[in-house]
Amino acid sequence: MDTIASLFSFITTPVSWVIVQFHAVYGKIFGPDTGWAWGLSIVSLVILIRICLIPLFVKQIKATRAMQTLQPEMKKIQERYKNDKQRQSEEMMKLYKESGTNPLSSCLPILAQSPFFFALYHVLNGIASGTTIGVINQGLLESAQKAHIFGAPLAAKFFSSEAQITSLDASQTNVRIVTAVMIVLMSASQFYTQRQLMTKNVDTTVKTPFMQQQKMLMYVFPVMFAVFGVNFPVGVLVYWLTTNVWTMGQQMYVIRNNPTPGSKAQASYLERLTHHVTAHGKARKRSERTIIKAIVSKGRDRNEFERKFINSLTKAGLVAQADGSVVKGEAQAAAQTEDGVAVTAAKRQQPKRQSKAQRQSGTTKTAGEPSASAEPSASEKEDSAEPTTSLEKSDEPQDAKPAAQQPSKGGANGRSRAQSGQRKGGPQRPKSPSKK
Repeated sequence: MDTIASLFSFITTPVSWVIVQFHAVYGKIFGPDTGWAWGLSIVSLVILIRICLIPLFVKQIKATRAMQTLQPEMKKIQERYKNDKQRQSEEMMKLYKESGTNPLSSCLPILAQSPFFFALYHVLNGIASGTTIGVINQGLLESAQKAHIFGAPLAAKFFSSEAQITSLDASQTNVRIVTAVMIVLMSASQFYTQRQLMTKNVDTTVKTPFMQQQKMLMYVFPVMFAVFGVNFPVGVLVYWLTTNVWTMGQQMYVIRNNPTPGSKAQASYLERLTHHVTAHGKARKRSERTIIKAIVSKGRDRNEFERKFINSLTKAGLVAQADGSVVKGEAQAAAQTEDGVAVTAAKRQQPKRQSKAQRQSGTTKTAGEPSASAEPSASEKEDSAEPTTSLEKSDEPQDAKPAAQQPSKGGANGRSRAQSGQRKGGPQRPKSPSKK
């Protein structure tokens, strides 16, 4: 580890200078030789580094969103080469190259802060060995060696010998208890950060090598911290625990306010957004309008949670606009399908079903009248309130045959009726509705 730390010695002087400046401030409050002054100096160093890494973190978020836009293409590749894993990986890498995305972009913040971590380790290791390093002179070195955090010196390690710990005015039991608790907290915070990323902020409908990598890191990193943590000085454990807590809080903020589409976090976010928008009748925050604008632009490509969000707005009498705003609309104008496509409120009028008397009267029409097989229009059905039989229209006695049922003299009409199965004499049998 000393060899690795020496490689980052070029940044040792800036790191030691920052620690000394913070120590000068906290030393006036808590005393220059206290563990609070030196411990808070290390914590402040972490916060300063992470603030400087925020632009890199934003770039990481954009790269992650770019990976999410490729998920439909990834799913197609998985289905096409589901029996050829090697070809599937090759096509995935080709897709990454063409789109300019990198699945390892999530590791950028860790890689960027690695030089600071090893420089701090080099500084604290020098304090433990009594060697001045960077801008830390002999007076600051003696002050740092006297500093204790919960009874454990900053430069002490879990496996430090009893003689080394005694020279730092501490007990080996206190050192091991404090270091063990900090290692457990450090590993637990790292595991929880990766777990909430995998369980809440990942679209599980598409399985990518990136997801498998994250799942592996979720179990590998805590084990690495537990193994290497026993060789870290207490000051380095303070640094790493602080940066893990910062990462966990930062990840929770991102998952809550900018979730991955199709994830459980998005379902929770859209549910909260629905209650907020329906309560106020509009989207009040710029971030909310950005999310709504992205959902509207997807059209029919929306996922299940996004369609549910649009439907909830529609039921509340609200309509999401293309610019991300939400406006109130009339019931007819706001009627939408689950994909947001407007439809008319009026239903298509179905033709009325004919009664038996109407079907019989349709078979007794003369040749000059419309054909029996012709369906009456909707307006004609509405105009006729009650069906009227041919007997009601005729003044002839009941036993008289209707004129329409008499065979015509020309014979052509009679032959067609005879061929159709009607009797030439006597009462006529009405056609079946199925033959109509």
